[in-house]
Amino acid sequence: MISPEGRVVMISGANRGIGKAIAGSLYDAGFDLSLACRRPEMLEPFLAGLDDDRVFTARYVAEDKTTHGAWVNGTLAKFGRIDGLVNNAGIWDAVSVDDPEDNEEALDRMWAINVKGPLSMTRLALPSLRKSGSGRVINVASLAGKFVYDGGVGYSMTKFAAVALSHATRHAGFADGVRCTALCPGYVATDLTSKVESTPMSDMTSAEDLAELVRTVMCLSNTASVAELVVNCRADISA
Repeated sequence: MISPEGRVVMISGANRGIGKAIAGSLYDAGFDLSLACRRPEMLEPFLAGLDDDRVFTARYVAEDKTTHGAWVNGTLAKFGRIDGLVNNAGIWDAVSVDDPEDNEEALDRMWAINVKGPLSMTRLALPSLRKSGSGRVINVASLAGKFVYDGGVGYSMTKFAAVALSHATRHAGFADGVRCTALCPGYVATDLTSKVESTPMSDMTSAEDLAELVRTVMCLSNTASVAELVVNCRADISA
């Protein structure tokens, strides 16, 4: 196991849901945090009572690459290192094969946020992750990145790509101690699933449980690489 003390983890979409839960769990474990979202002021309630020396905040907009570089540079200026990256920010929109008209705008936005943003962040952080000797990348994908449900092809396309990115990242950095995991949960009790009718939120996986799994993966030694972590709240044959 790797001690979290002095290790720095960047988390996108850290203001709510899974990202916020991961941030809380890693902070409590002893990690230093670099947190980002579209509106950094949304992080203020979470930051109350935290040690300013252990936390950095920045603006991250997946569609705006200038924010990517600024976030990485700000993190290095604050801490001098990057040991982990959690690509959590993501969106869902309805794009199916049976759509009567092309829904290019929705598909392009999902692609930009769910795939191109994480790829850009990984490229920018990789030199520091390699230098760490035990760098960790977690891509929050989805069970929809393993199987297609309910005709949601657009979202699944982006999450399949996020899983592919995870394997590519693992291969690219493996010799330098970088390990990458595709986290693939089913329904998680967050605002993203608040309108799901097939499964009550009380039966969904909690964001806190996912955060516990992320913390474990972040602390595993280099000889225990978890390429994919599939988590489900239902007895589907897929998980």
